[in-house]
Amino acid sequence: MSDPLASPDRPFAYIAGPLFDDGERWFIERVEATVRSLGFDTFLPHRDNPPKDAGNVATIFANDRGAIDRCDLVVANLNGITTDDGTAWEIGYAYALGRPVIGLHTDWRQRFAAETVNLMIECSLSRLVRSEAELDEALRSWLTSRGR
Repeated sequence: MSDPLASPDRPFAYIAGPLFDDGERWFIERVEATVRSLGFDTFLPHRDNPPKDAGNVATIFANDRGAIDRCDLVVANLNGITTDDGTAWEIGYAYALGRPVIGLHTDWRQRFAAETVNLMIECSLSRLVRSEAELDEALRSWLTSRGR
């Protein structure tokens, strides 16, 4: 459910992650469904924006940035040997605004011995989870900490 329909009684989550092929969209939609099932309203960029074309990239950027401005937290898919560059920007922007970010990294590949993902991303996260079950627990913990 996109922001215009968001309820003031429900927390609002921005769902970040790569979305450039069917597999990436399938996974991020699965993550979004998990978040939504716990009572969140969500912003999912490829669902809540018009189809991208040369004439609307500034609009999509403004929509995404605005949703991060209004969100209560960000859930970010960090899978891949490196984190998607758009996702990295969304994490950094959310961090600069003081928004909590839960990073989900289910990929068994590890780029650095002492880090799951790039240190600038990892240190921007409120929590790093390694499975969908851990994501569910992290979201429930976040809700509980806010009296929900």
